[in-house]
Amino acid sequence: MPSALETGEEGDVLRYEEAEDDSVSPMDLSELLKEGTKESHDRAENTQFVKDFLKGRIKKELFKLATVALHFTYSALEEEIDRNKNNPVFAPLYFPVELHRREALAKDLKYFYGEDWKEKIQCSEATQQYVDRIHHVGQHEPELLVAHAYTRYMGDLSGGQVLKKVAQRALKLPSTGEGIQFYVFDNVSNAQQFKQLYRARMNALDLDKNTKERIVEEANKAFRFNMQVFNELDEIGRSLAEEAQDGGFPVHDGKGDIRKCPYYADKLGTAGPGCPFHSAIGLARQPLVQLVLAACVAVAAGAAAWYIL
Repeated sequence: MPSALETGEEGDVLRYEEAEDDSVSPMDLSELLKEGTKESHDRAENTQFVKDFLKGRIKKELFKLATVALHFTYSALEEEIDRNKNNPVFAPLYFPVELHRREALAKDLKYFYGEDWKEKIQCSEATQQYVDRIHHVGQHEPELLVAHAYTRYMGDLSGGQVLKKVAQRALKLPSTGEGIQFYVFDNVSNAQQFKQLYRARMNALDLDKNTKERIVEEANKAFRFNMQVFNELDEIGRSLAEEAQDGGFPVHDGKGDIRKCPYYADKLGTAGPGCPFHSAIGLARQPLVQLVLAACVAVAAGAAAWYIL
């Protein structure tokens, strides 16, 4: 999920610029982004959600919600990229065949939620704030769109490839790639070479110093939006863990979309009363109720025995 990060071997987080390039100037946009987002990068990689993910401690329901967040994020990003594909402030970075993720995410959501996945998902509060910012930038400040594209796609081509393996192993996903198509770039044969090309295209953009500084600032905002999504997912994950520890049932009925369960909607601050299924199970665990149920079972068993005799 957290494609704002780049990771080499599991647990070893790397920067976007993986090797020194003598031809790169300190004033090149790629260098300014590298240096200007280091602190945000460090904070993002140390969010609990990311650390747990890299260690393989990721619940399937949480991974599904992360995929939903990615769907809404990339739908917004690629809508604005398409809008600005002929704008000189972004056109050189337009690689829809190589990079765009909407179709891949649709396949993943279909795998997790079924044919009617669009009816089963909703945009979370943190993701909506991210989406709103992307739309604002694309429509009013398109020169800043490169910051969001850089933050997302460069990570997808690096750390995302490690996360793909972690998710596949931890969640026991099929070896044929179902559920992790987001991380598969069929039209990028060499990720390292493509990233070098992308950085070179960024550095060739005709931008003044002030605009470059604004792009770096926007990239830091993109990291913050990502961290807000990570923290939101972490909060949901803790809720799942607490309910399991308390003897509750962290999944509505083992089937379907948890976002449609009133109990989970309440956890997310989007709905009201508790889940009927969860409440019924909780009631059944009460000693007095168990005693009554046991008596009923005994009476039923006696009646059955009398009938058989």
